[in-house]
Amino acid sequence: MMDPIRRKIVKAGAAATVMAAAPRVLTQQTGQGGAAMSFYERGPVRIHYEEAGSGFPLLLIAGGGLNSTIAGLANPFNPIPEFKGEYRCIASDLRNANSGQSSGPLEIDRPWDAYTDDHLGLMDHLGIEKFMVMGFCIGGPFIWNLLRRAPNRIVAAVMAQPSGFRPEMPTLFYDNNMTGWGPELVKRRPEITIAMVEKFLTRMYRTNADFVFTVTRDFVRTCQTPVLILPDDIPAHPYAVAMEAAMLAPKGEVSMFPWKEPRERIPLAVRQIRSFLRAHLPE
Repeated sequence: MMDPIRRKIVKAGAAATVMAAAPRVLTQQTGQGGAAMSFYERGPVRIHYEEAGSGFPLLLIAGGGLNSTIAGLANPFNPIPEFKGEYRCIASDLRNANSGQSSGPLEIDRPWDAYTDDHLGLMDHLGIEKFMVMGFCIGGPFIWNLLRRAPNRIVAAVMAQPSGFRPEMPTLFYDNNMTGWGPELVKRRPEITIAMVEKFLTRMYRTNADFVFTVTRDFVRTCQTPVLILPDDIPAHPYAVAMEAAMLAPKGEVSMFPWKEPRERIPLAVRQIRSFLRAHLPE
């Protein structure tokens, strides 16, 4: 029979072993392309994020509209395996995306800025001052808002198939989210009503419905950040808006078009992104 003192020592040792192992268990969880998964919290907001690779920080914003998640980075190509060899790739699930793990209140009066708070808050949490950013689809408007809010922190930006306002389909994003995002959110979060969702989407997509939603043409004309735009041409990603933004931006560049079809062209577009990012790496 083990004496009481020895039993205490063994128990303490076992507890210490568990405690020491716990952080490793967290860091060993892996997601897209072998990325390490974590959470950061700020008040009522909880953001799920992943990191992979090392080097200069590169924030990645997936497409998928308000259901943007890290998993969405797989399409049309996955930037994590492409760029983690050169950059510290950081991606997160959008707050309240239905298939994601990030959550927070619906900030009805400032929808775009609430998401930008999450992006900048994540970089603050990671101790990152300056970074590059690449975003797909809704990532376009998010990036323009980042450039407006934190112009000195972003050294270069890539917008692939960016979202924009199409005058002939003025309620496209509102309608899509009222059917494809809002009802599921309300089911999961009883404190959120469909009336709140309707107000949130009205403010987000109908109150200042124009151009890239988050900034004006005058802002883009004065934006000194290097920007590479890869246009698309489907209802949610208007070619005309992508090209107008590229031409207005003083340091705007544009890819070939189409760059996604046939699929054999995608590696060429990735090479252009890689060259663009390398050209604007800080000394």
